[in-house]
Amino acid sequence: MMDFERKAKHIRELILTSLTEAGSGHTGGSLDLVDIFTVLYFSHLRHDPANPQWEGRDKLILSIGHTAPVLYATLAAAGYFPEEEMMTLRKLGSRLQGHPSYEFKLPGLETCSGSLGQGLGVALGMAMTAKMDGKSTRVFCVMGDGEQQEGSVWETAMAAAHYKMDNLCAIIDRNRLQIDGGTEEVMGIDPLKDKWMAFGWKAIEIDGHDYSQIKMAFDMADKTIGKPTVIIADTVMGKGVPSIENNNAWHGKVPSKEQLPGFLEELGK
Repeated sequence: MMDFERKAKHIRELILTSLTEAGSGHTGGSLDLVDIFTVLYFSHLRHDPANPQWEGRDKLILSIGHTAPVLYATLAAAGYFPEEEMMTLRKLGSRLQGHPSYEFKLPGLETCSGSLGQGLGVALGMAMTAKMDGKSTRVFCVMGDGEQQEGSVWETAMAAAHYKMDNLCAIIDRNRLQIDGGTEEVMGIDPLKDKWMAFGWKAIEIDGHDYSQIKMAFDMADKTIGKPTVIIADTVMGKGVPSIENNNAWHGKVPSKEQLPGFLEELGK
């Protein structure tokens, strides 16, 4: 049985140290997605770090591109590239750009992302292509809750249900915070589950830090026939570092070199 907690702690360490070295980036959302990424890459996704372009692989699209550190750190921990490369995050010429860039051919990266609202459309296109090619590929798309304010998300949601894309699974990071404050203050999106169900999706709400619930939700998505699935994961921004949790000031802020040792110590508690 995979020790998810130990693996997640290591991924969070990679995120914190690389962001501190970079001197810029997005800490809060990167940390709160770690538990979901840990279950995906070490228990659920069909993928092969030794053969990143394996035809039988599942695909993950990170629509909230500013949380790229969680994707990079997970790929490194899974063996797609050396963990030491994490220290090149956001450096000129690095494969680890501030937002995922396909131009640099990073192993495990499926597409560019960063402009919010577009990732689900890309994922739908990949899911439809897999269906037309007769492949068993499943496509996962990670979105933010602030991203649910984008009209293109709902246009794609309608199309995915119409075409019965049961090989498509969306994951919403429901930390209730975005760069300008709380999601319900900026542009309310509740009742989120009811909205997705009204658009024809199977909707599952979980604790995004409970490994058993995360795994159960992905298993349920795999077994759903005739409609796409959305997993609404309640998360805590900055999860793992109590002194910065639930503080949207850390949306686009990174630890200083003086703060880093204390944050790493908090991870170990």
